[in-house]
Amino acid sequence: MKKNIWIWNHYATNMYKDQAGRHFWFAENLIKQGYNPTIFCASTVHNSNENINTRNQKFILNQTNCIPFVFVKTPEYNGNGQQRIKNMFAFYKNLFPVAKEYSEQYGKPDVIIASSVHPLTLVAGIKIAKKFGIPCICEVRDLWPESIVAYGALKRNSVIAKVLYQGEKWIYKKAHSIIMTWEGGREYIMDQKWDNQIDLEKVKHISNGVVIDTFDKNSDEYKIIDSDLDNKDYKNIVYAGSIRKVNNLGMLLDAAKIIQNQGKVDIRFLIYGSGDESEMLKKRCEEEKIHNVIFKGRVEKKYVPSILKKSYINILHNSSTSLDKYGQSQNKFFEYLAAGKCIVQTYSTGYSIFERANCGISAPVQIAEEIAKAVITACSDEKRNRLMGQNAREAAYEFDFSRLTEKLINIIEGVNEREEASNEFIRKSS
Repeated sequence: MKKNIWIWNHYATNMYKDQAGRHFWFAENLIKQGYNPTIFCASTVHNSNENINTRNQKFILNQTNCIPFVFVKTPEYNGNGQQRIKNMFAFYKNLFPVAKEYSEQYGKPDVIIASSVHPLTLVAGIKIAKKFGIPCICEVRDLWPESIVAYGALKRNSVIAKVLYQGEKWIYKKAHSIIMTWEGGREYIMDQKWDNQIDLEKVKHISNGVVIDTFDKNSDEYKIIDSDLDNKDYKNIVYAGSIRKVNNLGMLLDAAKIIQNQGKVDIRFLIYGSGDESEMLKKRCEEEKIHNVIFKGRVEKKYVPSILKKSYINILHNSSTSLDKYGQSQNKFFEYLAAGKCIVQTYSTGYSIFERANCGISAPVQIAEEIAKAVITACSDEKRNRLMGQNAREAAYEFDFSRLTEKLINIIEGVNEREEASNEFIRKSS
């Protein structure tokens, strides 16, 4: 009998619109393996003014590419203030009646996979799975509150942080299995000194990844025409991503200025993306006469593969924090691997895929001088550059979503087997 898998991700609405993303790709591959996945998400589209019309119902069911999406009614919001918090609580609260009504119409799930960003989705998953008498797998893609503390937005010893840490520990204790996108998830729990209360054997690792066939198809079908990118007189260092405070692109400008001052006129940075710091950084380039940085603006996602494949080097950069010790799992890193070009990483991590694959050069410390040195070194040896690009492409296959879904299926089957054994024990004991 096919297993019904409910996947809960507040922000998977974007995946419905993009027909791409972690849970969309998991669902596609689960269907190929004979499972029935359903994705539950909010009616609001994150970082936009769009909202899926639920027609005054608790939820609406749509389908794309054979994947059912359940849009849970949630209030509109802008930014990251109180409106967004209300939106999170509304999603949590509304999941309970939606799960009941949906199960009555379409049958109950065999397992719930509740995925962060925020932890309320995981709490709802644990509570509702208990009502159904089924296992809940909690997937942690963002450590709350650790990531907020790491970026300096919350004091570790504040009352709010302490409450959130206790909630996090409760989730790990109650979950039947825990999936972390960082390889160092068990180390994180040990660092928190929770390993005497949480079974580390149930902590699993499934990285983010890429669909290589789709990546290659898009690179062929959606080629970008860009005179700067196509100019072979330059060694183009490509950054593709958001331009916000957390991305710390000001440091890349610092590194670019150092390279320019050293007379390396053939090295330049092409920055693809948008964000609230774009204009400020452009103005800085003008005022400081930083001529080796070009802001290319936002491009549609389908053009990103062709951009990354045309670069000389792709640069992986964001604010380095204490979380780096637990590994790396940025979505764009795996696209960089698939592009088959040498990568410069502006910081070091624990459990480094980058170092294992020998696919580029990293700065030992994230400061402008070390970033500049890493870029110059990467540009200095054409043969090594090509070899590292080949290594990157080879490493990408390990993180194709067909492979990652096999890991997910093993976890699903494992928790179901344990749940069935537990239920059988209870039946025999009663």
